[in-house]
Amino acid sequence: MKILVTGGGGFIGSNLVLSLKNSGYEITVIDSFLSGNIKNLEYFTGETIKADISTLDLNKKFVNQHFDVIVHLASITDTTFSDDREMIRMNVDGFKNVLNFAKEKGAKLVYASSAGTYGRGKIPMQEDQIPEPLNAYALSKKMMDDLARKEMENIIIIGLRYFNVYGPGEEYKGKSASMIYQLFQQIKAGKNPRIFKYGEQKRDFIYVKDLNEANLKGIKSEKSCIVNVGTGTAISFNQIIKILNHNLGLNRECEYFDNPYDFCQDETRADTFMAEDCLGFKAKYDIEEGIEDYCSSLLNK
Repeated sequence: MKILVTGGGGFIGSNLVLSLKNSGYEITVIDSFLSGNIKNLEYFTGETIKADISTLDLNKKFVNQHFDVIVHLASITDTTFSDDREMIRMNVDGFKNVLNFAKEKGAKLVYASSAGTYGRGKIPMQEDQIPEPLNAYALSKKMMDDLARKEMENIIIIGLRYFNVYGPGEEYKGKSASMIYQLFQQIKAGKNPRIFKYGEQKRDFIYVKDLNEANLKGIKSEKSCIVNVGTGTAISFNQIIKILNHNLGLNRECEYFDNPYDFCQDETRADTFMAEDCLGFKAKYDIEEGIEDYCSSLLNK
């Protein structure tokens, strides 16, 4: 099976690319490497193309090539990116470009949506509730979902609404890395972990190894759908710090500060019924297991 992965040099993309390559798939990667990092593909031996997916002429680039599946992960993911119009342009135009190419080639399309589309909507978050995006990033993902639904009669499209992803390969992201990674680094450095007042905001954190499995289920699916990819369990930042302290053998106390952003969600928690029903996907790692595995990899670097 031939698979094209856009954004394959990013945190999630590189994890998926290496997993797919190890499973015997023939992979081609496209990445602008503005958000991704070429070092993430150090052990990838397939074709890598440096390009902006929002402007690349895919039909010209791959005039004589066929892809069975396109996995579209390329986008601006930094929710604090200052240019809202450019965020939406790049994310939505990139998706349109890939969607049209998939239709032209008759390829299955698997793409990354986001739990951000739900905003501060009801908990647990269900795929059929009205979207309430709170920032440009979430709005761009909502617009992608709308475009996808219009084409599901023409090709197989699987939208995966990622919840809060963490795991190996995200360290280069800096302030955009998961809070689990950032808090780990603070505690490991002997500092008190800093979080927004008063640490009771909750997130549905999903380990990147589970995300690989969700994408693989999407690649194999013969049914169009847009589904949540989370664990179905929300945990507070205060609890995350306790788990990190335990894994590091420390007891650093929290420092709380005011939240400067007005778009933060109070809680994210996925309803996982549709993912299980449509894709047969269920997360294997609970938060304690995921953090333990992640801490082990970080400490062994």
